This record gives sequence, C-alpha cells and structure tokens, in this order.
Amino acid sequence: MEKAVTKKQAISTSNMVKISILGVMSFILMFMNLPLPIFPAFLKIDFADIPSVIGGFALGPVAGIMIQLIKNILHFMFDNSTGGVGEISNFIVGGSFVLVSSSIYHAMRSKKGAIIGSIAGTIVMAMVGALSNYFLIIPFYSNIMPIDVIINLGTVVNSAIHDKLTLVLYGVIPFNIFKGIVISVVTALLYKKVTPILKKR
Repeated sequence: MEKAVTKKQAISTSNMVKISILGVMSFILMFMNLPLPIFPAFLKIDFADIPSVIGGFALGPVAGIMIQLIKNILHFMFDNSTGGVGEISNFIVGGSFVLVSSSIYHAMRSKKGAIIGSIAGTIVMAMVGALSNYFLIIPFYSNIMPIDVIINLGTVVNSAIHDKLTLVLYGVIPFNIFKGIVISVVTALLYKKVTPILKKR
C-alpha cells in the first residue's frame, strides 16, 4: 500500500514537472508572434497554445489548462502592457480549445478522436472568443485604448468592420478559426514525436 502511494506521488510530481516545462515553453512562444495582414493588427498568430494542447492530449485536460495558466501568469509578470486584459483573453480563448479538444481525445483515444476534438475545439474557441471579446475583452481594452481606435484597426484591413459587432464577426471569429486550424495541424505533426517523452515516468 505504501509503495502504491509513493508511486502515485512520484507520477504526480513527474506530471507537475512536465506541466511546468511546457508552461515555460508556451510562455516563450508567446513572444514569437506575427500579425497577419488579413486580420486587425492586435490579433497576432503564435504557437504558444501548442504545448498546452499537446500536454492536454498526453496528460489530460486539467494539465492542458494548467499549462495555459502558467503561460499567462508568466506573461503578465514580464509584459504587463495590456494591464492583464490580454492574458485574460488568451487564457479564456486558448483554454476553451484545450479543454474541449483534449476532453474529446481522452474520451476517444484515436486519430478520429483527435480530429473530432480539434474540430470541436476550433468551433468552441471561435464561439468563446466572440462572446468574451464582445462582452468582456473589447470593453476592458477600451479603458486602455479608445474604442474608435480599436475598431479602426479592423477597418483598415476590412471595410466591413465599422463597430464592435462587425469587429467580432469579421475579425475575431475568422482569426480564431484560422488559429484553431494552425494549432490542430502543428499539433498533429508534433504529437507522435513528443508524446513518448511526456509518457515517460
């Protein structure tokens, strides 16, 4: 009995180390971002969600969410340029993808499960991103930057964007769908190579 408890504790400690490492990797990747000319300038693509998705697939949804949390706490500590609003948005939107995709994958541990999880995660991320930006993130951002300036960042790349609703419809939603596809493809390419390391105890 004592050996079983010790083994369980060792596994838990091992997972926490892996989660911490993936969280730091994710944090570093946040700084490697680039704007895309078809989206508003404040929406930048990066690969920072990939470690949390891989961690969620390999170690479970809770692990994936913890990696997201570590990433955003570290980013807030080192770059507080948005007053925490950017980190909250990143955690909500990225966390929704990780939670849904990894939960489905753990219920259906197969290639089919990974595909379904990724598609569902992308759809949910787009929906959560739309709602959180409309009701929470953009109103918060307007305390840092005037709402007209935020909307204008969308207008310069898409003339159909002229208010908060159209910014979400034609900017935020397409961006998160595109990001979900990128995350899914890169995760599919890396997962088989990385997972043996994460599965080691």
